[in-house]
Amino acid sequence: MTVIIVTMLIVAYLLIATGHMTGVNKAAIAMFLGTIGWVVYISWGQDFIMAQHPVEYLEWLDGVASDSDRVKYFIYDNVFLKYVGKAAAIVLFLLATMSIVELLNNNGCFDFISEWIRTRNSKRLLWAITLATFLLSANLDNLTTTTMMLVIMHRILQNSRQRMFVGSAIVLAANCGGCFTVIGDPIGLILWGDGAVTASRFSAYLAVPALLAWVIPTILINRELPDRLDTAWSPSPYRGDATCLNRWQRIVMLVVGIGGLWFIPTFHNITKLAPFLGALCVLSVLWVINEAFNRKLISSGQMAQLRIPVSLQYGSLQQVLFIMGIMLGMGVVIETGVLDDVAQWLDIYIHDIWLFGIVSGLLSAVVDTFTIAISDISLYSVGVEEMATNGTYWKVIAYSTAIGGCLLSVGSVSGLALMRAECVSLGWYIKHLTPKVLLGWIVGYVVLWLEINIVNY
Repeated sequence: MTVIIVTMLIVAYLLIATGHMTGVNKAAIAMFLGTIGWVVYISWGQDFIMAQHPVEYLEWLDGVASDSDRVKYFIYDNVFLKYVGKAAAIVLFLLATMSIVELLNNNGCFDFISEWIRTRNSKRLLWAITLATFLLSANLDNLTTTTMMLVIMHRILQNSRQRMFVGSAIVLAANCGGCFTVIGDPIGLILWGDGAVTASRFSAYLAVPALLAWVIPTILINRELPDRLDTAWSPSPYRGDATCLNRWQRIVMLVVGIGGLWFIPTFHNITKLAPFLGALCVLSVLWVINEAFNRKLISSGQMAQLRIPVSLQYGSLQQVLFIMGIMLGMGVVIETGVLDDVAQWLDIYIHDIWLFGIVSGLLSAVVDTFTIAISDISLYSVGVEEMATNGTYWKVIAYSTAIGGCLLSVGSVSGLALMRAECVSLGWYIKHLTPKVLLGWIVGYVVLWLEINIVNY
């Protein structure tokens, strides 16, 4: 059964890697892996439990005779729910941040970005829009930030080729910005929640490498653009007759939303509660302010648009289901014990974290950033040498998979969003963006190596 479960995982990874060619949704594949994997596991639960948790199971029985039903109840209570809880914590955090973005966007709080980047100069526009993306994605979900900035860019730029270059720069800025904070990317959030990293140390090490991985390719992208861009500046988008929040009201909502997310690491350090609880608290406060400011709305259609975040209706739920499925799938593979054997093999024959990071980054470009990163994290537990809290391994994996996923447009959900929005082909991306991203990734990787070795020395 272990062979069957591992085979399911490999097949799922292959389908995820080729999803852009087959047209099969990544979320569907991940959810199938997560559900069927546990069905297979629990069907042969007696063998797995006696191999992985014999002492805990015998203590749980407390002298009662074992049978198939008791094995299933033990798996559900003591094994399965542990992985559901970890996945649910990530999903709830993402839902909260997605909803915060929707509330802010529905009320025009991000219209300030359009005002700030109002220029036809290619250099100014490129750096302004990517800087805004870099900063926002450090606090918000990468996909949501990318989608929002692509929409803003699409309304401004009229030339499709220029949109492809600027859109690619936006995707890169979103992934780089998200990887250097613990709340900017699901992987950082998982590492933080597991106690593998602390928020301040994580950002201190990854900030400069992530900045370089964004700046260097963006400089090269800027050379591909003409001095003057084909722009069209339209008024702020119409959001209904009652969308009349003045500037100070929009500023208040923006400060509460973004400022509240900045406070989440402090909230976690003080209370030791899961970060998603802080995100839900910020969402609830912002939601109350939103309804207070829009209390004059009369039309039920307008009320639904402004009061209920679209992400809770559909939005980026595919990403949420994908993450849930992958985490459940990795959970069942962990419980077979096969990852311990893989980790031992890697320690014997490779035993080089930096080489392993390069391989992980390349695999992220082909398969998927989150999929490879969660696989790497699942190989080891926190507590020994370079896998201790704030250890080298966690930083290398977080950086390599996040930036490596940008080497190809199919390596991240943000890249796939760009392919759909601007009809960017994989071949065009490889020709025009991959060499630039590769250079930035290598420079950032070298800087990360220098940072860690200088500090350790």
